[in-house]
Amino acid sequence: MTSSPPHSSSRRPPPPPLSVVIGAGGTGGHIYPGLALAEALRAAVPDAVVSFIGTERGLETELIPAAGYRLHTVDMIPFDPALGAKRYLLPAALLRSAGQARAVIRAQGAHVAVGMGGYPSAPAVLGARLAGLPAVIHESNAVPGRANQFAARLTPHMAVAFDRSREHLAGGAGALTTGMPISAALSGLAELSRPERAALRARARRELGVPDGRRLVVFNGGSLGAVRLTSAAAGLAAAWQAREDVQLLIKTGPAALADTVAGLSASGGQRIARAVPYLDRMDLVYAAADLVVCRAGSATVAELAATGVPAVLVPYPHAPGDHQTHNARVLSDAGAGLLLADAEATADRLAELLAPLLADPARLAAMAGAADPGPHARAAELLASQVLRVAGFPSFSPTLLELV
Repeated sequence: MTSSPPHSSSRRPPPPPLSVVIGAGGTGGHIYPGLALAEALRAAVPDAVVSFIGTERGLETELIPAAGYRLHTVDMIPFDPALGAKRYLLPAALLRSAGQARAVIRAQGAHVAVGMGGYPSAPAVLGARLAGLPAVIHESNAVPGRANQFAARLTPHMAVAFDRSREHLAGGAGALTTGMPISAALSGLAELSRPERAALRARARRELGVPDGRRLVVFNGGSLGAVRLTSAAAGLAAAWQAREDVQLLIKTGPAALADTVAGLSASGGQRIARAVPYLDRMDLVYAAADLVVCRAGSATVAELAATGVPAVLVPYPHAPGDHQTHNARVLSDAGAGLLLADAEATADRLAELLAPLLADPARLAAMAGAADPGPHARAAELLASQVLRVAGFPSFSPTLLELV
């Protein structure tokens, strides 16, 4: 007797791996949270295929490939009233770029698209809608940007970094508050014991070249730097050049580096200050810093809340909806930071503000203690769990899905 061949149903091919396309671009405030989400998705589903949609004009062209992810570009223009008459080009650009995004989503075999905000986000969400696939949006700012205000009308699946964002989004009452996705290296700082944090601080200060006995003040103008903060920091370095108790680390952005270095050298400020184009290891920076002077982008605010570093927050005054001021108040209202108007961010005013802070360790410790990590330390996992649920992949990560 010959045996019959096995039934074909026993040879079903394995299901395709999870595929997620993330729309994020423009500035680091949208890109870094997208990368944190990608990191969390791959931690939950190791064989997940994660790729990004962006444009050719933003920082995504550098940051996303450097992180090991594929970037697909579309021909989108900013949702910016400053475009003037060119704003009439926006509907056509959106439709064209959404068609390009739909082609990417189909080619990637995506199960879900995620919009992280910024103008590349809207084509990703609309492209998913055109492809008949679900989409999730994450709003990082206390006051949503225009791209997400538009995208919120296309999907019921929303997440926000701050509760107060809900009232500005269509259907936002049902949004999940995840906090702001930050990298595992930063979220891990919030979980360190006091001895572990002290050991990391010592190592970080060695690697950053901070002399013993000096308080480190970090100037961080965001992913592209900030002319106002860089100029004020250089002026402060010149005024404080004879001090033996302070060290300044100035992130200039690449465009302002050469002029800042030359200015520090000419003024003598290089004795206590170092200018760098980027700060690649923010975990080490926050571990080493005694005080941060910075813009109030949502990613920066979330990082400060999670790491407990005291800050002087200088909101960018031209942000849509003045959202950076709203972001900054999350920390200043809690006593974890001081709010300083952009017009007041001069070397003289910063000297008046910083000198008493640096001379008062108890006050700095109180500000650090007032920082509330909230959901930010687990935000990437929370958002990843929502993305998995919407994608229909609950079996991959029951632990993550319990978070939603």
